[in-house]
Amino acid sequence: MSSSFLSFLLLCLGFCHVSSSSSQHGTYIVHMAKSQMPSTFDLHSNWYDSSLRSVSDSAELLYTYENAIHGFSTRLTQEEADSLMTQPGVISVLPEHRYELHTTRTPLFLGLDEHTADLFPETGSYSDVVVGVLDTGVWPESKSYSDEGFGPIPSTWKGGCEAGTNFTASLCNRKLIGARFFARGYESTMGPIDESKESRSPRDDDGHGTHTSSTAAGSVVEGASLLGYASGTARGMAPRARVAVYKVCWVGGCFSSDILAAIDKAIADNVNVLSMSLGGGMSDYYRDGVAIGAFAAMERGILVSCSAGNAGPSSYSLSNVAPWITTVGAGTLDRDFPALAILGNGKNFTGVSLFKGEALPDKLLPFIYAGNASNATNGNLCMTGTLIPEKVKGKIVMCDRGVNARVQKGDVVKAAGGVGMILANTAANGEELVADAHLLPATTVGEKAGDIIRHYVTTDPNPTASISILGTVVGVKPSPVVAAFSSRGPNSITPNILKPDLIAPGVNILAAWTTAAGPTGLASDSRRVEFNIISGTSMSCPHVSGLAALLKSVHPEWSPAAIRSALMTTAYKTYKDGKPLLDIATGKPSTPFDHGAGHVSPTTATNPGLIYDLTTEDYLGFLCALNYTSSQIRSVSRRNYTCDPSKSYSVADLNYPSFAVNVDGAGAYKYTRTVTSVGGAGTYSVKVTSETTGVKISVEPAVLNFKEANEKKSYTVTFTVDSSKPSGSNSFGSIEWSDGKHVVGSPVAISWT
Repeated sequence: MSSSFLSFLLLCLGFCHVSSSSSQHGTYIVHMAKSQMPSTFDLHSNWYDSSLRSVSDSAELLYTYENAIHGFSTRLTQEEADSLMTQPGVISVLPEHRYELHTTRTPLFLGLDEHTADLFPETGSYSDVVVGVLDTGVWPESKSYSDEGFGPIPSTWKGGCEAGTNFTASLCNRKLIGARFFARGYESTMGPIDESKESRSPRDDDGHGTHTSSTAAGSVVEGASLLGYASGTARGMAPRARVAVYKVCWVGGCFSSDILAAIDKAIADNVNVLSMSLGGGMSDYYRDGVAIGAFAAMERGILVSCSAGNAGPSSYSLSNVAPWITTVGAGTLDRDFPALAILGNGKNFTGVSLFKGEALPDKLLPFIYAGNASNATNGNLCMTGTLIPEKVKGKIVMCDRGVNARVQKGDVVKAAGGVGMILANTAANGEELVADAHLLPATTVGEKAGDIIRHYVTTDPNPTASISILGTVVGVKPSPVVAAFSSRGPNSITPNILKPDLIAPGVNILAAWTTAAGPTGLASDSRRVEFNIISGTSMSCPHVSGLAALLKSVHPEWSPAAIRSALMTTAYKTYKDGKPLLDIATGKPSTPFDHGAGHVSPTTATNPGLIYDLTTEDYLGFLCALNYTSSQIRSVSRRNYTCDPSKSYSVADLNYPSFAVNVDGAGAYKYTRTVTSVGGAGTYSVKVTSETTGVKISVEPAVLNFKEANEKKSYTVTFTVDSSKPSGSNSFGSIEWSDGKHVVGSPVAISWT
């Protein structure tokens, strides 16, 4: 990732609203009531243009939308936008938002290897599944997009390959079957793309998009590694699925008008799964471009998988929480890259590193704390230009984590004449160790070790240190643990919908990379690699996208909700020894606000026994339960839908595979669910667990008897609260149905508000 983009990410925490003063122009997304087009117009685009002309002589249509929404995007002043809102047929005029990217061994860790062909057929329906990825584009020359052994492109595919800077349509093949780019929204705000710095085409000059799409559905590549680390066979989660990329992210960010245009086109192209490792902030669904586009995709049977965000371990830090989106948090693998920090007092501390190059001399070297080698108040952070070369030259430097990129700190040390770096986590990251391909010998250590090392280097009269890089180790326990950066619940938009949905591998993930940038993404990094190891919920999201593609190939008739249900209800919440999954941020057991339903377990998801299904009508009822106005519902659903005034709508009745209960006083809270048998006949009994005696959980009926496949049965859960707790208190539990062969689990989160 480029340094300029990293700077943007630091500035853009949450939704970056691209605002305009009353006289300045900004980009707006205009939702139109398609059915209200006057008969004097033959085409909707003509009506849109006429509506626009009524408020502005100079404004032009950036995009017209047919699938994700009905409407268009354009540049307007605030007064023009307000005036347009009064025109007939206009539902809403919403300002553009800028989104951020949420930035090998994984198949084996998930139980997917060459012996699982009986679960997932290698040909036929499997290779007809198309995974669409909205990101920074693709590096088509990567071996991960080899189409060797692939049959003809599926006849259902309606997409294509767009040419542009450094990209011709012939770069697509039977594996990479689609490649498009969307820049009108970006350029209308940021100005023309500098084609000397990034390709105005589907080509990926950043690396992020190549990494995510190859994680989801990269072809099998033997001998893959990053500089010798994590060597082995790389394969995506669905290596026989097809890939279509939609480039929506540029050096300055990802803009909602472009994102909506990409979703619009992906729906028309006929993708089966949409993977979006981007997001930002929280907004009501009728204002959230990703949520709106995802609703339209869901209606077409497309599962939409999104990253939960990298704002953990803070509570209420989630992105992409709409219930028609599968929201994915991040956990670790059982693989690590240890590197020792060796101190002159005889103490050693294990950190992590992906440095490859000339090792430090086999002796202890002078050691200095960056805060004592700088005149800047934040000198300890090793920001650009803050280190004094005379104090650093020939020494190992200790830097504290925070503000600027980890790899950039090492570059700063190197530029100032330092020979190595020990990078220490602070309280924000705790004991979570994320490995980087540093430009000099370096290791990252946890907060506890960092505190001890910092005390030594600042108090010893002659501190010395060394760094020993140890390579790759596997079989690390415990694993997985929830990543500290993984965004956490509760869900701040709809507290009664538990998010994230589940976690998947997202720490130190090996996947394909661009050769337009080095593994660090820094301008000073001249190294070029075919694969890179990076971390983020950006990495966990495409794992689930690929697994959804596998499930779609086995069960083509399943809805997006059914696929998500299978992944959630079969996820695991404990290690093989029965102990609960841990949260690296606390060192304690993680909760459903951290891991959702648990860690994905694909081999059991193919046969979940029961599923919780949802239809478009169910989601419309959910919007009614939120007391959305008819125009707000129309903004999300593109239809004129009126809530039934005689009906009592409740968020608690949305047929979700998890339970979030918000307690605002003693009493009974009732939730209704309906399960569908996909495992044939069977008798399921319920098992309820709860951490607290202050809430009684009862399920009626306690036994569900299915006589045949696809039969539906309903049950009611009553949470009876007889004790009060301080506001902000939480308690957790689970509801599990089992017929002796299947265990259908649902997490429970109870919050006192």
